[in-house]
Amino acid sequence: MLPLILAICVVFFDQWTKSLVRQHLDLFENIILIDGFFDLRYIQNTGAAWGLFSDGHFWLAGLSLVVLIILVIWQRYFFRDCTMDRIAFGLLAGGIVGNFIDRVRLQYVVDFLDFYWRGRHFPAFNVADSAICIGVGILLWSQFLMARAEYLARKS
Repeated sequence: MLPLILAICVVFFDQWTKSLVRQHLDLFENIILIDGFFDLRYIQNTGAAWGLFSDGHFWLAGLSLVVLIILVIWQRYFFRDCTMDRIAFGLLAGGIVGNFIDRVRLQYVVDFLDFYWRGRHFPAFNVADSAICIGVGILLWSQFLMARAEYLARKS
């Protein structure tokens, strides 16, 4: 139940923030929040991460759907029955669905979180992207902890 609730929350917050950006910002308009570090900037990303595969929204939407189906069907092989893995699964599923909705509805993904520092610019992203990255990070950390515990158990 936790993954479903978390996924629904991610999708809701992702779509809500993207809606606010589309309503209140013009394309490429930016609002400086922390000068020299962080802006809100409305970007229509027709590709994948960092704008790769530009204008590939249809096959990227299909790929998103396939990945989501694989995660759901083979969930027990990718995720253990522990809180960390359930959180990771919910974040991943919610992030995938959030960006999938954009690709199907708008033919692009709304990105708006724009970080930069001393001339170095990180590609803009959104709540769904954040959820996916955090979910992957939690899953990797969980797998590391499990492997470490197994190693220590064998060693003693």
